[in-house]
Amino acid sequence: MACVLEAPLRMSVLSEVTASSRHYVDRLFDLDPQKVLQGVIDMKNAVIGNNKQKANLIVLGAVPRLLYLLQQETSSTELRTECAVVLGSLAMGTENNVKSLLDCHIIPALLQGLLSPDLKFIEACLRCLRTIFISPVTPEDLLYADTTVISHLMALLSRSRYTQEYICQIFSHCCKLQHWHSCGFKSLPQPLLCANGPDHQTNLFNHGAVQNIAHLLVSTSYKVRMQALKCFSVLAFENPQVSMTLVNVSVDGELLPQIFVKMLQRDKPIEMQLTSAKCLTSMCRAGAIRTDDSCIVLKLDHDLKHAHELRQAAFKLYASLGANDEDIRKKIIETENMMDRIVNGLSESGIKVRLAAVRCLHSLSRSVQQLRTSFQDHAVWKPLMKVLQNAPNEILVVASSTLCNLLLEFSPSKEPILESGAIELLCSLTQSENLALRVNGIWALMNVAFQAEQKIKSDILRGLSTEQLFQLLSDSDVNVLMKTLGLLRNLLSTRPHIDHIMSTHGKQIMQAVTLILEGEHNIEVKEQTLCILANIADGTTAKELIMTNDDILQKIKYYMSHSNAKLQLAAMFCVSNLIWNEEEGSQERQDKLRDMGIVDILHKLSQSSDPNLCDKAKTALQQYLA
Repeated sequence: MACVLEAPLRMSVLSEVTASSRHYVDRLFDLDPQKVLQGVIDMKNAVIGNNKQKANLIVLGAVPRLLYLLQQETSSTELRTECAVVLGSLAMGTENNVKSLLDCHIIPALLQGLLSPDLKFIEACLRCLRTIFISPVTPEDLLYADTTVISHLMALLSRSRYTQEYICQIFSHCCKLQHWHSCGFKSLPQPLLCANGPDHQTNLFNHGAVQNIAHLLVSTSYKVRMQALKCFSVLAFENPQVSMTLVNVSVDGELLPQIFVKMLQRDKPIEMQLTSAKCLTSMCRAGAIRTDDSCIVLKLDHDLKHAHELRQAAFKLYASLGANDEDIRKKIIETENMMDRIVNGLSESGIKVRLAAVRCLHSLSRSVQQLRTSFQDHAVWKPLMKVLQNAPNEILVVASSTLCNLLLEFSPSKEPILESGAIELLCSLTQSENLALRVNGIWALMNVAFQAEQKIKSDILRGLSTEQLFQLLSDSDVNVLMKTLGLLRNLLSTRPHIDHIMSTHGKQIMQAVTLILEGEHNIEVKEQTLCILANIADGTTAKELIMTNDDILQKIKYYMSHSNAKLQLAAMFCVSNLIWNEEEGSQERQDKLRDMGIVDILHKLSQSSDPNLCDKAKTALQQYLA
């Protein structure tokens, strides 16, 4: 019966929504122009952030009427502008919305609107065009259908910062990869022309995109600078013709490559650094600028003429470029002699070049594949370890961070690094007054301890000393504390290792655990600490250190009833490991925990609305029934 009633209820709701939306559409046909304008304004306010309303209005035929009003010369400029704004808002909905707008031939209508003398109307049309062209469902070729459009857009670049931002964004999304003939010659390749004329890059280039957009790189508006930079990154991508032109263009006395290098500076937003790096990389690949001699860019001013400064810029370029893109990291490493250059950079006399080389290496070390191949082939760990022996802190921070990656479990470099005395070095870093070095030192040790042999774990504990371990566990920085707890958790894994470590360091570890659980720490710290207890509880003999410590048992009981589910779950892992009935002494442990009221708490948690807590509680209770 319920199923039968469901359909009419849904239809009723839909009818109400449709009726409400119909009201907006009907007002577009009013004979009073002022009422039509107010209707469009009300529609604009109704669709903001409301995808359902947008879809309803499209279905009810709002788009053709809005386009009609937008194109009518008898419509006031204000009405035409508001229509463009509403259409832009509709385009910000789903991809289906954009498809509906395209089906109504919105692009020709908006492009026609760009011929208006009114700047506000032009900006509204461009904003709507921008939204449509950045959608993946919009064919880029629609921008090039009329040969006069690109010229007019170039002319509009001077009108306002908004026309600059929107037009550059349109160009960057409507400029696809240049194709080249491969004839086997080493001379500069010629562009391959499409059947319907030049491709996107060539079309924009031929219409003066480089000259018209270059000055926007020094705009006072960040958005304009960023969109102009993105424009150049797609224009120059795998296009030697554009790249060779860019190298000789200057703005306010500065060559473009020099401007791109400045945009790589660390105080610039990451997005700007990466995009400028893409521009410079395209220019490098085209042979327009070089990275292996005293000039990273042709005709650079004297401030960057020294070779070590220019190599520094090159390494920074590659570091930025490879920071977040695996494919680009692969291309950088596959560049001829690149790894050798980086390795040589690690032993440069200039600190800035060494720092840039280490940063480049750190960026590339984020690749799992390269850690397994190129880093091993070139024995990168050797010069890196040499850098770590004697370097300023700013280099040590990046080098130790790189070492953390080389010490991951799957890295072939891990074993030889450990054989070279890395544990002693890392233990010394944990005593540094520099916070970043302390974090990296303990982080690297945590990676070393992961699935390590007992000897390695013993070496770590011996190198750290109990006093230093306590110092790290009482560090004021939460990152140091979390990484130290992570190290302990990795050390206390697999039963033989747990029992061995707890037999020699049990008293101190239990004392540290108690202090943390009693202290004013965040949820993540206490959760990690309870997980360490759960590991100890998984030991064969180690679990007795918990069972004979009533203070710890009471803390476990307390966290089982905590308001935070993560802490409750971690505490229950401790209990489960203690009462597992297949292990010797389980009956006595079960009885003691029952007397403490643990079973009553488990019964309550078995009724929890949290599925993880409920399942874990039921699993624990089954141990009492077995």
